[in-house]
Amino acid sequence: MAYTTDGEQGDEDPELLELRRRKLQEMMNSMSDNGSDNSDWPAAPVEITDDNIEELSTKYPNLVVDCWAEWCGPCRMLGPTIEELATELQGKVVFGKLNTDHNRKLPRQYGIMSIPTILYFKAGEVVGKTVGALPKEYILEAMEQAYGELN
Repeated sequence: MAYTTDGEQGDEDPELLELRRRKLQEMMNSMSDNGSDNSDWPAAPVEITDDNIEELSTKYPNLVVDCWAEWCGPCRMLGPTIEELATELQGKVVFGKLNTDHNRKLPRQYGIMSIPTILYFKAGEVVGKTVGALPKEYILEAMEQAYGELN
């Protein structure tokens, strides 16, 4: 005899009941995660340094890091796009800016030879990289490849 989710006897298949229980638990977990973990995510790019990258890439599972320098014209062109995306995708992705003139360790560690370079971190690991002052659509495509669907 099978039991329903409230403990009553029923005629439903035990496998089906187990699937329903798991799905309900997943939905409850995702709702609680979205409500609490992402509410404090910044809506503007955060400053990334050699010292805080590990902490931030662990804290925020989806982290996009714009590697730039003040003297770089294409970097300055990309800046407004990064700020716009940070606002639009708040709660889903955190954006950061790494000044390569002030932070030498990370550019060496990740083989950054040209700027602007964007690094896509997922759960603390680099899962993608783009180079150049790309249009917003290209950055969104790279994010989709790195993180899957963001909506």
